[in-house]
Amino acid sequence: MDLMQQFEAAVADSKTLSEKPSNEILLQLYALYKQATEGDIHTETPSNPFDFVAKAKYNAWEEQKGMQKEAAMEAYIELVRKLKG
Repeated sequence: MDLMQQFEAAVADSKTLSEKPSNEILLQLYALYKQATEGDIHTETPSNPFDFVAKAKYNAWEEQKGMQKEAAMEAYIELVRKLKG
């Protein structure tokens, strides 16, 4: 199975985990997914200072800036493997 197939399988597996991950882990999954599929963040900082979810997502993705797409896929796959445990 090539990296893209492994990544797609991990994405599918992430939706069927036996337990819901913590918010911190969910943000990691989100950021790694966005980095793997879109690359470096290219959106504006959320303008609403009270939209804490959007701000957290933005910050999580921004922390991945510079990571290669393949590395983000590998990190995502590994994280999902750990969660499946």
